Amino acid sequence: MAALRRRLVKRRIRIRRTRGRRLRRALVVLLALLANLVGAAVVAYHLTKIPEPHPETAMQSTVFVDDHGDYLGRRGPVDRQEIPLSQVPRYVQEAVIAAENRSFRTDTGISPRAIARAAWATVSGGDRQGGSTITQQYVKNALLSPEQTLSRKAREALISIKLDRTRSKDEILQGYLNTVYFGRGAAGIQSAARNYFGVDAKDLTVSQGAALASVINIPSYYEKAGSDPKVTAKLVDRWEWVLDAMAHSGAITSAQRAGARFPAFRFYPPGDTDGQRQYLIDAAASEAADRLGITEDQLARGGYTVRTTFDLTAQDATAELAADGTEKKTGEKTAEEKAAEAKAGGKKPAEVKTTGDVRVHTAVVALVPGDGAVRVLYGGADYASQPFNDARDGAVEAGTALQPFSGMKLLAPLTDLTRTAAPTPLRLASVYATAAAHGVYATPYTVAKITRAGRTLYEAHPRTRTAMTRADAGTVAKLLYDRLDAPLATQTGAAGLRTLWQTTYDEHLTLTVALFAEHPAKGKKAALPAPLPYTAGSRSLSVSEGVWSKIAGTAEGHDPAAEPNPGLPTGQTKPILATR
Repeated sequence: MAALRRRLVKRRIRIRRTRGRRLRRALVVLLALLANLVGAAVVAYHLTKIPEPHPETAMQSTVFVDDHGDYLGRRGPVDRQEIPLSQVPRYVQEAVIAAENRSFRTDTGISPRAIARAAWATVSGGDRQGGSTITQQYVKNALLSPEQTLSRKAREALISIKLDRTRSKDEILQGYLNTVYFGRGAAGIQSAARNYFGVDAKDLTVSQGAALASVINIPSYYEKAGSDPKVTAKLVDRWEWVLDAMAHSGAITSAQRAGARFPAFRFYPPGDTDGQRQYLIDAAASEAADRLGITEDQLARGGYTVRTTFDLTAQDATAELAADGTEKKTGEKTAEEKAAEAKAGGKKPAEVKTTGDVRVHTAVVALVPGDGAVRVLYGGADYASQPFNDARDGAVEAGTALQPFSGMKLLAPLTDLTRTAAPTPLRLASVYATAAAHGVYATPYTVAKITRAGRTLYEAHPRTRTAMTRADAGTVAKLLYDRLDAPLATQTGAAGLRTLWQTTYDEHLTLTVALFAEHPAKGKKAALPAPLPYTAGSRSLSVSEGVWSKIAGTAEGHDPAAEPNPGLPTGQTKPILATR
């Protein structure tokens, strides 16, 4: 026992004597390991290249708006439009920072604590961890794949640090705001502003900006806000939290915070988008691509904003008045039907007996005389079932619709119009618009302006030429005005019982309504022309009067104002669109 105690004592003494040496050795090893890690990190940092954004993040959609700037629709593979940071209000930028990364303006691009949490979750198999910085989110979403591996996380951190050191915070924030997903199919702040509130990003209010910032956290859940009470309540809580942070940081004033009200969201999910508005987008997309000298596919992917000439309120009113329908007609006309037909066509009623389903097609065109801007282009009720545009491309039998121009010498591009058996409603409307503009023909157009990222690429100007003498135009006007002794010139024409035309015009507006009918195709049996129902006359009159009043403002009891317009012929005035 004494010998064992002596050995233990000697061992303790030896350990005490060598402790310092062993600690120094361990420290050297640790420092060497740390130096190797730092060296490896430095080498990895210098070898790391900032990748180009994914092809899909470079894709954008093209948005179409009406003459008032109201959203009409879009074309493109991704609902995204890139805008400069200058078009995002500062308080919207600060709302996103308050919601996603409050240290964004001062951090190095990464959050070590968040990286450690995510790494541990990956190793341990736990739930995915959030908390990444805005820079990391941008790198993950736009530059890297979304896979959850340690190597990808390490690369994300290196790229984020390098991005933060080589790019300004504003550049990073701009990239983030243009690519982050907001739900409702919207990638980027511009599309989100339209999808949630129907406005451009530059027009977002403080409350709307804070709401969009709040959505980013769980976009697939919060996108239902406004239609799902539970989701809305949860988003309101987060919205309050974001606004409180903005007020605390000085991004908004205490008065702005006190006055904030949770904004109204557009209904979600949206309704059917394959209705007749697609006819308008077809026409405008074709024209816009031609004006830019690109293909329609390039246009759809280019992130353009196409401002059309259409009046969407009048177009929607036309759809309500003129929606295609299937009618059955049998037997004789009633006295009411005879009166309506006589009023619309000025013809003696005829007894016609037919049976079977009849599909009535209605085409409506509204043009600005002397300018050519197309306000209404109603080519059908349902694009999904009939993508063919009756107003722009349909050949409708003219009959007596062009009778006022018979014997007149029309110049190009109207030279052969009176010899055309079945013109398109758009072309027929253009000849009456020429008469309304004292003989000046204006090429119809549907695109007023094309912009991209705030820069104007194209702006329309009327393309006019003399197509009939002023005297001939006056003859047409005298004939049509005197016939009805009314403030508007009206011509009603028809091709037997197969078609019915009605054109009304003054110096401000030309409106053409064309009706024709067919027995719908069944199986292998093709569609066949059919006589119009006896109600066609009253229907044509109803559509014409309703659309005219919607555009010209006569529904409010006043005539279109006479504003001087030096771009129009002498005596011509601007059309007043009283739909707003």
